Amino acid sequence: MGKLYIVGTPIGNLQDITLRALETLKAADYIACEDTRTSMVLLNHYDIKKPLIAYHKFNEVSCSEKIIELVQGGSNVCLITDAGMPGISDPGAEVIAKCREMGIDVESVPGPTAFATAFALSGIKEPQFTFLGFMPDKYTDKVSLLKKYIHSEIPLLFYVAPHDLAQTAKVLYEIFGDRKVWVVREITKMHECVTITSLADFKAEERGEIVLIIEGEKNRENPLLDLSIEEHLKHYIDLGMDKKEAVKVVASERGLAKNDVYQIAISIK
Repeated sequence: MGKLYIVGTPIGNLQDITLRALETLKAADYIACEDTRTSMVLLNHYDIKKPLIAYHKFNEVSCSEKIIELVQGGSNVCLITDAGMPGISDPGAEVIAKCREMGIDVESVPGPTAFATAFALSGIKEPQFTFLGFMPDKYTDKVSLLKKYIHSEIPLLFYVAPHDLAQTAKVLYEIFGDRKVWVVREITKMHECVTITSLADFKAEERGEIVLIIEGEKNRENPLLDLSIEEHLKHYIDLGMDKKEAVKVVASERGLAKNDVYQIAISIK
């Protein structure tokens, strides 16, 4: 039996590929790409000639089966995306999960990721952050997602397409109010840039792939603490949290033992 390799590729600068990634790609029998045209730029640059398989969000289920058949037949298949690591806001999780379920070997050949690089570039002095990837397309789904993090005290990171930047900032302002924002774009490219602005007076160039970093809630009284514990729980359950997660969050926000909050949660229908 062969093996599936998850290979990280450059997020902008072609020289950011690792020696191990190049060796793995050159030794592979097949390379599964998110967009074969985009991947050909990288592969041609390093003179890598292999049969390509188009693996993208519209054919993940059917193509996963094809890749698994190849690996079971003894072929080594590399999975790459247009940029970064497969499975992180890009196709990949479907075939990786299936391989895990079937006992097929999966090996990671790591490379750069935009959100981690953006956070490092920002200079934010926080030991933690929450990565939320691309927001949903529908406005109501955006609001539902953001409300879950309205009282998060750690920075929130989003991927944003340039044509969605202004509208995304507007929605974030509606939900979070004014917050400090870092707009990190064109990472590892010639015009790499970090713009520090605010949601209330948002100004940033709409160009290139963008990582948006929103500061966490700071020094604000949590209005949910004015509610009863039951009302506090219902607030999060109505936002879509399951009861177990709501108990965990409410206990943390109130400084209570989880078991005490759980006893109240039991009565909520």
